[in-house]
Amino acid sequence: MTYPISIPTIVGMTTVLRYAAFTLDPAGGNPAGVVLDARGLDDQAMQAIAAEIGYSETAFVIDRSVRYFSPKAEVPFCGHATVATAVALAERNGPGEFVFSTPAGVVPVTVDDGLRATLTSVEPSVEPAGDLTDVLDILGWKPTDLDPDLPARIAYAGARHLVLSTATRQRLADLDYDFDRLLAYMLERDLTTLQLVWQESPTVFHVRDPFPVGGVVEDPATGAAAAAFGAYLRELGLGQPTITLHQGDDLGRPSLITVELSDEDNRVRVSGNAVPITTPA
Repeated sequence: MTYPISIPTIVGMTTVLRYAAFTLDPAGGNPAGVVLDARGLDDQAMQAIAAEIGYSETAFVIDRSVRYFSPKAEVPFCGHATVATAVALAERNGPGEFVFSTPAGVVPVTVDDGLRATLTSVEPSVEPAGDLTDVLDILGWKPTDLDPDLPARIAYAGARHLVLSTATRQRLADLDYDFDRLLAYMLERDLTTLQLVWQESPTVFHVRDPFPVGGVVEDPATGAAAAAFGAYLRELGLGQPTITLHQGDDLGRPSLITVELSDEDNRVRVSGNAVPITTPA
């Protein structure tokens, strides 16, 4: 089979590929930069490349290790850039399993013949969220805006995310927050994103992810948060074998993320497509 190849961008002497993850449309999903050979790049160089590319994350492959940089800082794990990296490798080497060593731990990724990637998270965990007064004020939300059936938690599956669930789709659509205040709040608590959620059904959710710690107002698709959310649902006894997350709709970049939970494995599987961006976005 012949696979489409991303047209590279050259930053200095480094070749950077561009992909849209969790979509089949290059204009949808979450764009990611991918550097398939980052040997010889130090932290400062990787950070500078990620800042110039300007996507929420760029992945840097060093042999079998992968590191992730936002425009502002390194992050321990990024789901959409992992999916993009695995698809980029599958385009060149054929489908199969890739095992990435990340700062968060070992992450296996399988890519099928249709270039759909499934990553398996590191061991997840869920903890109490604590007092929500400050974060609700930053978001402009009231306690009555929350869904009592989905209580706030901090969930981890490679990175830490505060899960907050809204009672209405309109509350989710009207997202408008104080960037600097949320940045300070998240840095103090070592949070990567907020996972803001509205439940359409037991297996379908709409989500939004503010990402000020990466210098990004909002992520159009967040695989790491999707994995953490799967762990969150299981912790609450609300897990289903397959869960669908819709993200990016309110940004005009629709994304579709599949989350799978198993009784035999506490880890969470997250699946989605990735397609090359053939012109710089």
